[in-house]
Amino acid sequence: MATSLKNLSAFDQDTIPNGADFSIGIVVSEWNGHITSKLLEGAMETLLNAGVNQSNIHVKPVPGAFELPLGAQWLAQNDQIDGVIAIGVVIQGETRHFDFVCSGTTQGIVDVTLKYNKPVGFCLLTDNTEQQSIDRAGGKHGNKGVEAAVTVLRMIELKKTLD
Repeated sequence: MATSLKNLSAFDQDTIPNGADFSIGIVVSEWNGHITSKLLEGAMETLLNAGVNQSNIHVKPVPGAFELPLGAQWLAQNDQIDGVIAIGVVIQGETRHFDFVCSGTTQGIVDVTLKYNKPVGFCLLTDNTEQQSIDRAGGKHGNKGVEAAVTVLRMIELKKTLD
């Protein structure tokens, strides 16, 4: 397997812009909270290390992954928010519910990104097992919350260079 025992969240600190002037919204699913809390921790640590002021990080919980797009939209429509991170976990079960939640949530996040012309970091784990999600929330494969935060910071910086 290509991801076997690899930390996929490694990045070059020199590529991260100074976020001192950025305001970031984070919408985080309460479902699978033992995992989403670790993803949130990774995102928060990354933002703070990049200079984002804690008072400029706005964390809003939503019940589950399917509610992430609406929560992200409510944050994105605020002119003071430069970008949003959407954090959730969907674990494969015995029914097709997994497919519908993953598809709807993904499309919803894309729609918010394009509607508001703001980056929305995609931190939706869609794993077959709980262990796979744990491995991607600060485990052996790194922390996808870190990756989403880095992506949002870089995309905000890119947009500012184009304005």
